Amino acid sequence: MTQAVARPSPAADERLGRRSLARRLLARPELGALLGAVAVFVFFSVVADAFLRASSFSTVLYASSTFGIMAVGVALLMIGGEFDLSAGVMVTTSALITALVSYQLTLNLWVGVLVSLVLTLALGFLNGLLYVRTGLPSFIVTLGTFFMLAGANLGVTKLVTGNVASDSVRDMDGFASARAVFAADVEIGGVQVNMTVFWWLVFVAVATWILLRTRVGNWIFAVGGNAASARAVGVPVDRTRIGLFMGVAFCAWLSGMHLVFAFATVQSGEGVGNEFFYIICAVIGGCLLTGGYGSAIGAAIGAFIFGMVNKGIVYAEWNPDWFKFFLGAMLLVATVVNLVVRRRVEQSK
Repeated sequence: MTQAVARPSPAADERLGRRSLARRLLARPELGALLGAVAVFVFFSVVADAFLRASSFSTVLYASSTFGIMAVGVALLMIGGEFDLSAGVMVTTSALITALVSYQLTLNLWVGVLVSLVLTLALGFLNGLLYVRTGLPSFIVTLGTFFMLAGANLGVTKLVTGNVASDSVRDMDGFASARAVFAADVEIGGVQVNMTVFWWLVFVAVATWILLRTRVGNWIFAVGGNAASARAVGVPVDRTRIGLFMGVAFCAWLSGMHLVFAFATVQSGEGVGNEFFYIICAVIGGCLLTGGYGSAIGAAIGAFIFGMVNKGIVYAEWNPDWFKFFLGAMLLVATVVNLVVRRRVEQSK
């Protein structure tokens, strides 16, 4: 009589194993930023009576959105493992292109908007191409671009206008319609909400969809995690990196359009130093400086924290000189919290 041999049960695929809700939450890169946002909101709600007013919250959202739009593009680039130190001055460059081209050539402002879009995307493409072709760190490549753009912004503006600012475009054809798209205030429940808030939300939604639901999102995480391994399995590493730099440029273009149509004139020295604020928003939101980890939602929460601190200090009637101190402290705390959370998640796997 033949004895049946018991077969070992196949090992369960660990990818199909269900994780607890707590573990799934801990694995999210934006968890630390969310907890920080709640803490900052409660804090300023207590110390500043004006903070909870609807009009004050609208101002906080506006401040958050102007940096949040750029933080989304910078976050995707950081997830891909790179930096763009020219992002701040690129915003001013895109605004100046629109204002100078339209005014000097007496064109409809929408023509200047389109010219600015093409040239700003070209700047992003140039950043990416220089990086992938030279092999230099993106820090060095974009630092060079930063100085070149900062100098060109000032030099070209003074050469063309004889001043450090562009001429006002308020009375030019196309200003009203362009302002409605890029800088208008929309009344919601008796409160004025700027268009940048809606553009910000759209950008966050699109970037989140790209990261979590598309093949390009997989490429971004793979390139940021290990570029050599990603290239070995067929990921177009160079094209992905160039595309990410162009993504930052597109965000800079939109931010620049808001700048020119919100104020009708552009100061050529604006934007210097803002690139660090964009990076801070992304890092507070959970992006790692080493790449391969982060989210657009986290960057949005980081920008919201930035906006709350920026305006909360004013509403609390504190000395605004302390703003950068609080921002630096939050950066350190967020980095430590994100590091601790990631280590615990990795140990629990």
